[in-house]
Amino acid sequence: MHILDPLAEHYALEHSSSLDSLLDQIHAYTLETHTESHMISGPLQGHLLSMISKMIQPKRILEIGTFTGYSALCLAEGLTPDGILHTIELRAEDANTAKGFFDKSVYGKKIHLHVGDAHAMIDGLLENWDLIFVDADKTGYIDYYEQLMKIVKPGTWLIFDNMFFHGEVLKEVIKGKNAKAIHEFNEHVQQDNRSENTLVTVRDGLMLIRKR
Repeated sequence: MHILDPLAEHYALEHSSSLDSLLDQIHAYTLETHTESHMISGPLQGHLLSMISKMIQPKRILEIGTFTGYSALCLAEGLTPDGILHTIELRAEDANTAKGFFDKSVYGKKIHLHVGDAHAMIDGLLENWDLIFVDADKTGYIDYYEQLMKIVKPGTWLIFDNMFFHGEVLKEVIKGKNAKAIHEFNEHVQQDNRSENTLVTVRDGLMLIRKR
C-alpha cells in the first residue's frame, strides 16, 4: 500500500537538495543486494533526518537499528564538531556492510558501531542523548520507548520509524503482530503526558517525540 502518492514523492525528491554521493551508493547497493531492501530509509526520509539533525545540532545521537548505514550517515550530518553517533545493529552481516560504508565517510570517526541486542546495550552507553532514532524490531518499540524515557533529559528528541507499517495500521481490522505492535505503540505515545509528539506522513510514517 502506498502511503504517499508516488507522484507527490517524486515531485518532493525533485525539489529537495542532492544527497551525498556515498548515500546514493548505499541506497543502490542495498536495493540491488539486500533481500530486505525495503527497510532502508531512502532519499526523501534521509533528507528529513538530515535536516532534523542539522536543526537540533546534537552532540550525542543514538540510533537503534543500523541496517546498511544509510540513516546513520544522514543523521551524522547535523552533529556538532565534537559530536558522536552511537548506532546498534543486531545482525552482524548488516553491521559489517554499514561499517564498510562508514569507513568511506567523512563522518566515519564520529560513528561508534555496536553489534548486539540494543535492549541490553542502551543503559550501558552512559551518554547524554540529544537525538535518538529507532528503526528496529517493531514488537519492541514500547519497551525501547520506556527504557529511553527513563534515561533521557527533558528536551531530548526521539524519532520512531514505520508508524504506518506499510499501511496495515490504517485498516479497519489490524492483523499481524508487527502492525498490532505499531498501533499499540502509537496509542501508548499519544496517551503519555511525559512527552509531546507528532506523526509525520513521510514514507512509512515517522513519530517525532520530544520529552517534556
